[in-house]
Amino acid sequence: MVGAGATAAAATSTPRAAASGSLEDLFTGQTTTHEMGQTVTAPPRRRRRVGGWIALFVVLLLVGGIAGGGFALWNTYGDRIQAFLGNGEPLDYEAGQATGEARVTIVSGDTGASVSPKLFEAGITKASNSLYKYMVDNSVVFTFQPGVYKLQQQMTSEAVLTALRNPENRLNYTVQLREGLTLKQSLDVISEQIGIPRADLDAATADPSQYGVPASTLEGWIFPATYDFDEGVTAQQVIERMVQRTVQSLDTAGVPEADRERILIIASIIEREARSSEDFYKVSRVIENRLQPDNDETHGLLQMDSTAQYGAGELDAGSSSSSENALTSDNPWNTYIRPGLPIGPIANPGDLAIDAAMKPVDGTWYYFTTVNLATGETVFSTTYADQLKAVEQFQAWCRENPDGGC
Repeated sequence: MVGAGATAAAATSTPRAAASGSLEDLFTGQTTTHEMGQTVTAPPRRRRRVGGWIALFVVLLLVGGIAGGGFALWNTYGDRIQAFLGNGEPLDYEAGQATGEARVTIVSGDTGASVSPKLFEAGITKASNSLYKYMVDNSVVFTFQPGVYKLQQQMTSEAVLTALRNPENRLNYTVQLREGLTLKQSLDVISEQIGIPRADLDAATADPSQYGVPASTLEGWIFPATYDFDEGVTAQQVIERMVQRTVQSLDTAGVPEADRERILIIASIIEREARSSEDFYKVSRVIENRLQPDNDETHGLLQMDSTAQYGAGELDAGSSSSSENALTSDNPWNTYIRPGLPIGPIANPGDLAIDAAMKPVDGTWYYFTTVNLATGETVFSTTYADQLKAVEQFQAWCRENPDGGC
């Protein structure tokens, strides 16, 4: 039991004791550098000899453990110590160090936090948080666009953002499909322009049902447009995007889902037969008039050269006139001998043809003939007698223009 005398001695004697706080407390904010140097009241020494031995032990411990303990201390707190002292290694490369080539893939929804480690892994930035820290420190607001980008190794974060803003650094492939191409022609163009093997494209189009197409072939469903694809795109991804673009056009034109295939058949014929924008809607009317089974002119026969040529494999032959074989061949596309629409589309129609298929203008025409292939001038007729006159005009033009494509 400690008496009153011991208590009084403690009150008048305050020897220096160990500093309060630790390095961990300092880095976690539980103490401050000021507090690290303060003293605390120590309990009274019971014996000077004990205090001396303790001091000697501490000195020996520090000297003996300086190598191991110091190494462990630095491993634990080294980076934070350097950052605290302002001596940390820069997180960015110096400007002018960029060299070579590197690529990074950015996906939809990427942010500075997710792109930053991608850049480091590709050897573009110096640390996994270089870009992110740069954006935070400089209050940079940046919207990352999906794609594969060609950059350099050892770039500064500022240079990375500048490069990502430049569309020329985005690696992509462009495909241009014009209206009226057949499926075969379209696949040839796709393969040539973006390098996908034709066999892969054939495999990707073999089963239309995987794209939600209720048909045995994707003829008419590969929408004609200009497309940009990222490097590494697959054949299936290409076809799916083009089919979806067709669906978008059908929806915009107000085509009911149950009528999609029928409208594409009509639109594909319009695309191959009509010349001017105005004629698209007139040809649409001719088709609707001819499809009426009780009409006295054609009795339900379309008699379209484009369908007969498609069925005979001659649509790509480069001639506007049909061969005898095309006109007489018995196949599901020959509308000269089979009434109604052909079994499927004959080409890929664009927006205008699809719209025309839905909105035929008023008219009583059953016939039309392009009388000038150079200008596209087309004559529409109601009677067969008037049609024969238009045919004579066409034949006269062909005689005057033997290389005109007749």
